[in-house]
Amino acid sequence: MSGLSDGREALRRADRAGARDTFLAQPNGRAVARRRGRRRRGPYHARVADPALIDLRHLGDERVIGAYLLDTPDGPVLHDCGPATALATLRAGLAEHGLGVRDVRHLLLSHIHLDHAGAAGHLVREHPGLLVHVSEVGAPHLVDPERLERSARRLYGDDFDRLWGSLLPVPAENVRVAGARVLDFDCFPSPGHASHHVCYLRDGVLYAGDAAGVRIEPSPRVLAPTPPPDIDVEAWDATLDEIERRAPERLALIHFGVFDDPARHLADLRDALHRAADLVAAGASEDEFVAAQTASLGDEAPRFEHAVPAWQCYRGLVRYVEQRRAAEAGAV
Repeated sequence: MSGLSDGREALRRADRAGARDTFLAQPNGRAVARRRGRRRRGPYHARVADPALIDLRHLGDERVIGAYLLDTPDGPVLHDCGPATALATLRAGLAEHGLGVRDVRHLLLSHIHLDHAGAAGHLVREHPGLLVHVSEVGAPHLVDPERLERSARRLYGDDFDRLWGSLLPVPAENVRVAGARVLDFDCFPSPGHASHHVCYLRDGVLYAGDAAGVRIEPSPRVLAPTPPPDIDVEAWDATLDEIERRAPERLALIHFGVFDDPARHLADLRDALHRAADLVAAGASEDEFVAAQTASLGDEAPRFEHAVPAWQCYRGLVRYVEQRRAAEAGAV
């Protein structure tokens, strides 16, 4: 027996034996057995337990930025990849699953902010076959990141290189515009945090990027990350409505962890977003806003400050409030 029939017979034997081995189907139809708990490097791999969260340990701190390693019918994929400064930790995280960068077939980006996508160009340089999925609005900024870098350097100043490292362009031939279906994920626009943000949903798990806020396991607290330049509270409300309509069972957050109480979590996020926006609209200064957020977090403030700096949240909301008032004044 050979080809497809040989592979199917091997899989049937595995079922009869109680599936003590993992069988890997190869393109010629053959099946290769490997004992559970062992993984070899290469293009064929045992299914990754979804979702597998890699802690990128940004600047040496745990539970600040993560990336998800997921399995698909087309092989392993990453959801977000973190910044260039975390590349070594990302490689180490892949190695723990028996994989290297060249084993990853696809990179699914939620948006192009540097904590989520800064390493994309580096990964494609290392693995020229990697396909990068991103929204239509975000795609040009991956191909030519000059404007993105210029904007980020204005915000972070001298801290830019320490925080994020270098940006490399992603060749246009490696970029795929994310539509309603990406591999075996549903994909949908989720603006609010960023106008070009998208979420991915599969098997009841929402890979939310920043659309579902920041919550650092095991804390129950939820914050709204509102950095400049394009925070839009009304758009974010509509995104939360859409997430609730889709009724995910779990939320997979890049900052940081997987949570199984989406209804409570999303309600808390909506409340945190509006309270923060109202505080800025009422005229709070940056110092007053930072002090209020720090006080509300208590002992958890240092942990959250790295993942969602209060000064950034203030500046994004100030810009939103000023733009909204200008639009209202122009409509009169």
